[in-house]
Amino acid sequence: MTILYQKRLEQLVRSENNELLNRIRHGIEREGLRVSNTAELSTAHHPDSFGKALTHPYITTDFSEALLEYITPVYYNVDDALGFLYELQSYTAQHFNQELLWAGSMPCLLNGSDNIPIAKYGQSNIGKMKTIYRQGLSRRYGKAMQVIAGLHYNFSLPEDIWPLLDLEPSEGYLALMRNFMRYSWLLMYCFGASPAVSRTFFADGGANSGLDSLGNTTLYLPHATSLRMSDMGYSNNAQSSLNICYNSLEEYADSLWDAICTPYKAYQDIGVEVGGEYQQLNTNLLQIENEYYSTIRPKRIARSGEKPLTALSRDGIEYIEVRCMDINPFNALGVSAQDARFLDIFLFYCALQESNTINVNECQEIKTNFSKTVLKGRCPDLTLNNSGTVCSLAAWGDDLLDQMLPVAQLLDIACKNTLFTKSLNLQRDKLRDSSKTPSAKIVAALERLDCEYTDLMLQLSKQHHSQFKANPLSKERQQYLTQLAQRSKRDQELLEKTDTVSFATFLNNYQQAD
Repeated sequence: MTILYQKRLEQLVRSENNELLNRIRHGIEREGLRVSNTAELSTAHHPDSFGKALTHPYITTDFSEALLEYITPVYYNVDDALGFLYELQSYTAQHFNQELLWAGSMPCLLNGSDNIPIAKYGQSNIGKMKTIYRQGLSRRYGKAMQVIAGLHYNFSLPEDIWPLLDLEPSEGYLALMRNFMRYSWLLMYCFGASPAVSRTFFADGGANSGLDSLGNTTLYLPHATSLRMSDMGYSNNAQSSLNICYNSLEEYADSLWDAICTPYKAYQDIGVEVGGEYQQLNTNLLQIENEYYSTIRPKRIARSGEKPLTALSRDGIEYIEVRCMDINPFNALGVSAQDARFLDIFLFYCALQESNTINVNECQEIKTNFSKTVLKGRCPDLTLNNSGTVCSLAAWGDDLLDQMLPVAQLLDIACKNTLFTKSLNLQRDKLRDSSKTPSAKIVAALERLDCEYTDLMLQLSKQHHSQFKANPLSKERQQYLTQLAQRSKRDQELLEKTDTVSFATFLNNYQQAD
């Protein structure tokens, strides 16, 4: 334990400071595919009863019309965020028309990319821009990769904590993110839940995927934790040159600005407007900053019509978004309260622990550790590189949990329970017995039931759907969400009526804005 870390812990154990920990803020974004009762991707439009994806504050879509995204408000208590997430999923379950929410991160049966519908957002300029951006993603990376689902965890510390740590907020969040990168392999081991995938994910049936067969239509790696976060998931060659290790906000912003403004030959070959139809927003390395795939992002709520990066550069970091979490298919919400509490421990530890800047060599070490964990994290003799020292994953993980224990205890004191320490101990159990990890449980279930990946996920999807159907919302909450859906329709109609410039002018103004 470093002297600085010890000093910060001592500051926060004081009662007047410990109370600040009850003001940690959380928000959850959960993605999930709409599928048929036979595990095929829905080709139906976003259900009218859900409202409009463009203007609904909590129920929207991501890449595909079939890829739902649930967004909770920000809460101090993570149980409240999970409670709201439950209400959102319960509401949509009651309104599904013979459809289900897919339980896993890796997709259902895909009958070719032509059958993956890109999300539509109406005729307003901002709606057209969102759809064209997604068309660009499909041409750059393929549609299959874009229907992988994940869970995003938004986290921020109360502003009064930063002076206790002798840090400015942006400086503190950058330090947190650097440590997150160093240790996020542990999250992949403990929570990775995508060790297998359907052959239909690949255009060639997986012949060149490098994966092993498990049954007739399932591919996997025996010790994998998260294929979603491997090279076959959220990664691409075009972005491989972007080594962003969060040493400063200026470095982060400049790197993304350069990528947004730098033409890329392969994307120039696609073109922008071909035959009167937009193919993508532009031909640069990134169409917009959100195209940059990262395990964690610095965030700031932007003004209406403003680029997120502009707001971030001007006003600093407001919160961080963890983006590497798989959907837990054994939980109806995709994440449990125990999982969320450990994320709080992990992220708060990353903020409190000393965090030096990351050089090129360490950046590569971080990438290697992460890649090894997602591909073979449950291999008993797996070793990682800790600042030049080779050590076993289990031993390093156990040492990290020892260092995190005081953080869990601080959170327990603030919340007047022992739930955080219990959550930490559950992760320790996984390190000592890999069969307790979600990825191992999925492989074990596939082998025990002698079934395919899509069969297992369909079974779990039906179980979760039945759970929501059996526990409908109260009349008041049902009415509230119905009113939100209706309001979203009026809001989208107003947007479409009040556009005053052509789309070409709108897009040019957006891209030229600082």
